[in-house]
Amino acid sequence: MRLQDKVAVVTGAAQGIGRACAQRFAAEGARVVLADMDADKGARADAAIRAAGGEALFVQCDVGDKTQVDELIRLAVDAYGRLDIMLSNAGVLHTCDFLDIAEEDFDRVVRVNLKGVFLTGQAAARRMVAQGGGGAIINMSSVNAVMAIPTIAPYVACKGGVNQLTKVMAVALADRGIRVNAIGPGTISTDMGMTMMADPESRRRVLSRTPLGRAGAPDEIASVAVFLASDESSYITGQTIYPDGGRLALNYTVPVAD
Repeated sequence: MRLQDKVAVVTGAAQGIGRACAQRFAAEGARVVLADMDADKGARADAAIRAAGGEALFVQCDVGDKTQVDELIRLAVDAYGRLDIMLSNAGVLHTCDFLDIAEEDFDRVVRVNLKGVFLTGQAAARRMVAQGGGGAIINMSSVNAVMAIPTIAPYVACKGGVNQLTKVMAVALADRGIRVNAIGPGTISTDMGMTMMADPESRRRVLSRTPLGRAGAPDEIASVAVFLASDESSYITGQTIYPDGGRLALNYTVPVAD
């Protein structure tokens, strides 16, 4: 097992990509602390890992609140003794015409998608430095860090920020043995991803820009997360890996099967 006896914290772990990553970490031998605002879904995700023979703990946490983030890390260490892996995955989406975005909606997305990555990453790094031995921090970015969908401006801006935050964290923490990388998925078959493909025209727009011709699965992103969390990526830091079905490489559209 690639993560045997490691301790991992995963935010946004109640569903979708976060849940898939938490399950894969546990299957690879990690003890996993799942964090999310949704207590019911979080408890079910926790129970599923334990039912499969893994070790898991659910903590309800708002990643935009420093006090709650610090408590999350404290509870993880109290439960398992240390922290080796931090996956900052929690995110929200607000869809709106650019001219109609309200300030409070912009602030809400930034609070979770960018500030939350900073707070969880900093708190995890402080613990990793205090205990020694380094660690791995993984931030969830998006292809929209380098592209732009006009109706999700706050999300796009935050993911661009996540890429740069990943780089500066990697440089700042390298001498402490902490590697920091990001994952930039394309369209994935989560609740959030499927919202963007809810009608046939939206689906056609997405798939016409995706050479592999399909949405990705959460477990395909989890495979990348396991790699970045493990010693297999020991010489990789400051990078964003894009499991996107080829979208960023495409300079035109491709036929879409009905």
